Amino acid sequence: ERCSEKMADSGEDQDATPAQDIVVTKYKMAGDMVNAILKELIGKCVPGTTALELSECGDNRLKEETSKVFKKDKEMKKGIAFPTCISVNNCICHFSPLKSDPEVTLKEGDMVKIDLGAHVDGFIAVAAHTLVIGGSKENKVTGRRADVMMAAHMASEAALRLVKPGNENYTVTEGIQKVAESFNCKPIEGMMSHQLSKNVIDGEKAFIQNPSEAQRKEHEKCEFEVHEVYAIDILVSTGEGKGRELDTRTTVYKKKDIVYQLKMKASRQFLSETDKKFGLMPFTLRLLEDEKKAKMGVVECVKHELMQPFGVLFEREGEFVAQFKSTVILMPNGPLKITGLSFEPEMYQTELKIEDEEVKAMLAASVSKKAAKKKKKKAGKKAGKKAAKKGGKKAAKKTGGKKKATKKTTKKTATKKVAKKANAAKQAQPAARQQKQRGK
Repeated sequence: ERCSEKMADSGEDQDATPAQDIVVTKYKMAGDMVNAILKELIGKCVPGTTALELSECGDNRLKEETSKVFKKDKEMKKGIAFPTCISVNNCICHFSPLKSDPEVTLKEGDMVKIDLGAHVDGFIAVAAHTLVIGGSKENKVTGRRADVMMAAHMASEAALRLVKPGNENYTVTEGIQKVAESFNCKPIEGMMSHQLSKNVIDGEKAFIQNPSEAQRKEHEKCEFEVHEVYAIDILVSTGEGKGRELDTRTTVYKKKDIVYQLKMKASRQFLSETDKKFGLMPFTLRLLEDEKKAKMGVVECVKHELMQPFGVLFEREGEFVAQFKSTVILMPNGPLKITGLSFEPEMYQTELKIEDEEVKAMLAASVSKKAAKKKKKKAGKKAGKKAAKKGGKKAAKKTGGKKKATKKTTKKTATKKVAKKANAAKQAQPAARQQKQRGK
């Protein structure tokens, strides 16, 4: 589990929660940027592209977009909250290669996970999405790739519904487990989804995936509360769900809030540069001025626990890992999802499905209270319309009968009037003759 040393926040920072509109605005700004850049990177995932090209493109775009907001406030910190990572197939997470690292080139059928984050004034939005290169509605993804994509997507949908005020963190752990197992898949053991707060990407509160017995004892229970923010990070594997570090270089680090006098000049320079550029946000060595010096300087910092490494993890060769991550603000009127892209289930063909009735009912429910209210209103309107139609038909039948009757009666009265006039005319004729004769 990640370390719990945190930034010594000022009282002002602690009060800076989504209870304030400006805070929600900053979260949304960061979220919109992350979603847009994530979409751009998905469009660039084609055979022949390298993981390095995608990582560099993602980080450059994050720096560009964050520099465009709050330009007048020179003191405000904004930028990358999590460097772009491109983890392919059985690589689970944190692969953000350096120029000097061996190339990883994408090919047809690869399962690509894109993970990144931005912050505006320390308010963090992170997201991750998985795609299969070459997959489409016409060329459906099948087999174990389809199983794990559906498992990860449905598990993230379950988590979105379970991370809500009043719920306990282990409720989410169990929900994810049930969904993943429905598709014969396993959540990656020990993966954490943390609370986010100003300048803190790995808050004290969190929920864990597929914990071992030791992890279950270590990881405390907690309850979600209104105005908290969470990074809901779901990672599911077709294999046994255990991550392991191989010989791939770790490039993503995060400075800890600890003071220590380093001996080497390169280490001191490295620490100073990272503090200035990234503060307590994760970064990649690729973003430093001198990559070679950075590789030297980081060693002493990690040794004395001034830097937290984000190791590149792998499942067994031949397995597939899918990831979906979204940032959610727990607002009083329901969760506000500020990152995470839409998923197209029509692209995936799996023989497996969720059988558990409880889980099915939970997934059928709306995420937000507003949506639930709208559904109720719609249902009410539909019922009202149906009732009105039925009532209208009955009334129409009745009024239709009356109309016919009135038509008949009007016809009868008209003929009676005509007959009366004719009779009157006949009676008037002999009287007129008599008058004529008298006149003569």
